[in-house]
Amino acid sequence: MKKITGGCLCGSVTFEVSNDFSQFHLCHCQQCQKITGSAHASNLFCKSSHITWLAGTDKTKRFDYPDRHFARVFCTECGTGLPYLVNKGKTLIVPAGSLDLDEETVLNVAPQDNIFWHERAAWYDAALAAPTFAGFPK
Repeated sequence: MKKITGGCLCGSVTFEVSNDFSQFHLCHCQQCQKITGSAHASNLFCKSSHITWLAGTDKTKRFDYPDRHFARVFCTECGTGLPYLVNKGKTLIVPAGSLDLDEETVLNVAPQDNIFWHERAAWYDAALAAPTFAGFPK
């Protein structure tokens, strides 16, 4: 299986992961909105053995939110969300935005659903109808 590299925005933490994901969920829960500062998290799931950390594990910190069995690992330098283990270390959750994807790298799975839809941001539906631009609007 092809490997995909990933890491944080500042480059302190890097990893590679097998392009063998079993699930891809867009999570709209209130915790994911808070932790990402956005409308939803985009999380890929795979086996924990599919990751190799290349650099910077000493620059990571984990936050656990036990009420929903929710966690987050992030770079202590830039705050980027990074892969983390759940399910007693059996499952790896990879934030899709942490992957180094380009036109030639296609994930083996597409987003399959929107979970916790009833908690979505009040403005989300209107955002789907907003105009799109290649960069900042003029």
